[in-house]
Amino acid sequence: MKFSRTHSLEEIAEIIGVPFVGDADFPVEGLNEIHVVKPGDIVFVDHPKYYGKALESAATIILINKEVECPDGKALLISKDPFSDFNKLSRHFRPFERASSGISASATIGKTTVVQPNVFIGNHVTIGEHCVIHPNVTIYDHCVIGNHVIIHAGTVLGSDAFYFQKRPRGFDKLESVGRVVIEDHVEIGAACTIDKGVTADTTIGWGTKIDNQVQIAHDTLIGKKCLIASQVGIAGCNIIEDEVTIWGQVGIKSGLTIGKGVEIYAQSGVGMDLAPGKAYFGTPAVEARDKFREMSLIRSLPKLLEKIKK
Repeated sequence: MKFSRTHSLEEIAEIIGVPFVGDADFPVEGLNEIHVVKPGDIVFVDHPKYYGKALESAATIILINKEVECPDGKALLISKDPFSDFNKLSRHFRPFERASSGISASATIGKTTVVQPNVFIGNHVTIGEHCVIHPNVTIYDHCVIGNHVIIHAGTVLGSDAFYFQKRPRGFDKLESVGRVVIEDHVEIGAACTIDKGVTADTTIGWGTKIDNQVQIAHDTLIGKKCLIASQVGIAGCNIIEDEVTIWGQVGIKSGLTIGKGVEIYAQSGVGMDLAPGKAYFGTPAVEARDKFREMSLIRSLPKLLEKIKK
């Protein structure tokens, strides 16, 4: 998430009440998770295992729970609880805004777009031209929807990420301040849920078509002209490249890349990156031709056992 203006390191430190290492005027332009950081961003780290990754990332401000040597060209914010302080910054720069109407006055909606009854459209939402938003759709704050988009009844765009840190007292939630971005010519079926990014965007690419009852988690990027069938569940931070077909009831774990043109057969479980242009099946998903060969061999085992007995 980018701030509306550049802030100084000292200003940021004052907001969360922590000491800092670096020039007081060091520029701070936003905050982001490790996988999407850019120069000018704050990233947080609270475990020694990941100190190196955070310090060596593109982020130039590291919110960290230990005094360490500051890399050249970067700055540190020294916090007892980086997770909580990152949340404080998220809430400060994108506070929750209570809705005052079913369609926010701050929303921008194309004149040729049809919004059916009982649709909720939150604050600072942008919807393009020639869209149809069917009844009982919920569109949370800051979502961006392009042109020629169809969203069917009961779908929810922009719900919070399922992102929690275990603490002695229970689970603390990482605040979601990102967006959902729906590009042109996308169609989304009924009763789907697409979570916003934690700090960045969950994106559905141009021309992609999504069936009913699909869950797409935070920060996932779906490419152009993909087909996603009913009851698919896609975890967070995945990259689904262009022209991928995912059939019904597929589950995909977080942090994977599904290559261009991949086809995943129904009821498969994907737990690793998938190379482009191939078909996959099974749990864990492997190349479909290998899986079918394996299944054929298993079916032939009784006959082989009978031959051995003879």
